[in-house]
Amino acid sequence: MYVQAKRWTGSVSRPTVQGFAGSLQGFKATKGVLITTSTFTPDALQYITQIPTRIVLVDGRTLARLMVRHGLGVTPSATYVVKRIDNDYFAAGETT
Repeated sequence: MYVQAKRWTGSVSRPTVQGFAGSLQGFKATKGVLITTSTFTPDALQYITQIPTRIVLVDGRTLARLMVRHGLGVTPSATYVVKRIDNDYFAAGETT
């Protein structure tokens, strides 16, 4: 499996994805991940459904979500404590 990361300001188009697919074939790889900080064009997204090589496209939004979920490259800025009613506390004073 091969990974390629692109830091783009515009959308990543089909020719870029097609070039990556060609590189994978050159290395006899059957899987690859193409990551961008931007987005992929609809044509690029459609292209990967038409080829036998398995390519996963990770756009900027998905990348940010994965970074937060796995704590990679992020720093906590706030912590919130969520409290619930302690039923045992109130049950301790009950008499029957």
